[in-house]
Amino acid sequence: MKPRHWFRWAMEQGMPRAMLRSKARKGEPFARLMVGAEGRENPYPILEELRRAGKLVPTSINWVTVDYELTRSILRDNRFGAFITPEINVPGKSGMPEGMRKLLRSAILPANPVDPPSLLMLDAPDHTRVRKSVSAAFTPRAIGKLRQQVEAVTTELLDALPSDGTVDLIESFAAHLPMALIAEMLGVGVDHENRERFLGWGDKVTPLLDFGVPLRTYRTAAATLDEVDRFLDDLIEELRVNPGDNILSSLVTANELGPDELKSTASLLFGAGFETTVNLIGNGVTQLLAHPDQLERVLAEPGLWPQAVEEILRFDSPVQSTARMALCELEIAGVTLQPGNVVVMILAGANRDPGVFENPHTFDITRKNVREHLSFSSGPHVCLGASLARMEGTYALRTLFEQFPDLRLAGTPERREQFNLHGYAHLPVHLGKRVPAAA
Repeated sequence: MKPRHWFRWAMEQGMPRAMLRSKARKGEPFARLMVGAEGRENPYPILEELRRAGKLVPTSINWVTVDYELTRSILRDNRFGAFITPEINVPGKSGMPEGMRKLLRSAILPANPVDPPSLLMLDAPDHTRVRKSVSAAFTPRAIGKLRQQVEAVTTELLDALPSDGTVDLIESFAAHLPMALIAEMLGVGVDHENRERFLGWGDKVTPLLDFGVPLRTYRTAAATLDEVDRFLDDLIEELRVNPGDNILSSLVTANELGPDELKSTASLLFGAGFETTVNLIGNGVTQLLAHPDQLERVLAEPGLWPQAVEEILRFDSPVQSTARMALCELEIAGVTLQPGNVVVMILAGANRDPGVFENPHTFDITRKNVREHLSFSSGPHVCLGASLARMEGTYALRTLFEQFPDLRLAGTPERREQFNLHGYAHLPVHLGKRVPAAA
């Protein structure tokens, strides 16, 4: 790993990680959330500790909120920026010197979904320009075309599952559906070799979407991103000569984005596109099995499936948090923030705010205001692929439980070793007898 990348890891991940581990041992709720096992396994009791502490809570390295209205307000406030300068942001103090900030920015990783020019990290006007180009790929017509692919891949994956067998549902179903779709969007084949390659890349790169990444994990991700970068260079060059009927070809031939912007967009599909869907499916299966009355109702009333998916997103969000950095001195929730101060917004906590959601800790697929959840963020950075993720999750869960209505856990599900990307690494299930799909 290059020295500047090591320096960046130390400032962005290593030093905050060390501080958080120290504070976690002393009981700080935010630190326990970020680096403790309880933050991965069951973060919700800690989120309620933070809620009781106030709307905007100072921590050892930043500010944090689980308040719904404050979270939504910050996400829509142009006084906050999406690109978080890699540094420790002590509450009440300004950020690091500009010279050090420039050094850190020089160490951005190629094709990194959490580095500019990724849409996740751009602010206006660049964000407006890039998002406008990319949003053309997520029109209702484009999503409608992808639906056919979702149905075909889902059918293929379910047909391969053994009737009355025991499988790891993440490895054999949930992870393969979004990867096949991403391959389609990028214009590459969806054969077994490419699926396995993309799954490997996803596993190695997506930890960068988390906080406090260990050096070994960061080094592996950096090396993988070099490989992804070379792959995307070759792919984009090929699509310039031989464009296909896919999203990336449309972006390439439109010639509105630069090479780095194209690669960053494609890389973001690997990260955000994969993670949201695989975690939605895994979390959905576990929540429905944990609440058999709700599963029984949605099987009896299939029209409730879209509503059930929204409640899964609210109750056990696939992405737990996001963050914004103050761009100027400002006052919010009675607190004065300095330029460079960072506010971490725990979306999972906002989704259980009792001031917005009645009985927020109850899983209820008939909840009337469930679509007000913030699992796809809000404001200028609201998730472009939200409608696609909803469609994938709804179809996958509905067809899975219709074909295997007696599906049940065959062991203890294993959470991923991350806080922010909230899902399962392994989900052992016994499928039960297959019910043939309706003609």
